[in-house]
Amino acid sequence: MNLPNRITLFRICLIPLIIVISLIQSLKEVTIFNLINLQSLIILIIFLIGAFSDLLDGHIARKRNLITNFGKFADPLADKMLVLTVLVLMVSEHYLEPWVLIIILAREMTVTGFRVVAASHNLVIAASTLGKVKTNFQFALVIMLLVFGGTTIPWIQVFLQILIYATALLTIVSGAEYILKNKHVLK
Repeated sequence: MNLPNRITLFRICLIPLIIVISLIQSLKEVTIFNLINLQSLIILIIFLIGAFSDLLDGHIARKRNLITNFGKFADPLADKMLVLTVLVLMVSEHYLEPWVLIIILAREMTVTGFRVVAASHNLVIAASTLGKVKTNFQFALVIMLLVFGGTTIPWIQVFLQILIYATALLTIVSGAEYILKNKHVLK
């Protein structure tokens, strides 16, 4: 297994750590800079490590020509798992409405389903540019919710709402693009 694929697997291994941290309720009682509780800060750091590892594995794979079918499949799957894990936590904290999570989850399940069907026909469908933009918006949303999800500052709440709606819209549009570009897989 090459280095980029190992980095992708490392990112997947961060997910159980995030879940364990989310279960330690006493971490919520400590606030840092009157802004973020310790639990959210630790999850944010783990998430940022995961996001950085996403950039790193892609860079290494392209630079060293280590792109593999496993990487094309596992890398976006690792991104989805990481983002969805934290978004579920954000819904449980009431920082995010469930409908947004449902849209994101439905899109990701649909795309993953397409990838599985394609793989059964020995086809690999890489992420599109719009899909990558969507992933960046989802990463930004997670970061902003972890830092500012509990704030009552009006302008930050407005910014978060705009980011939430933009992310939901990008998720829908990139999902539709993915289906239209790859509908031949279902024939």
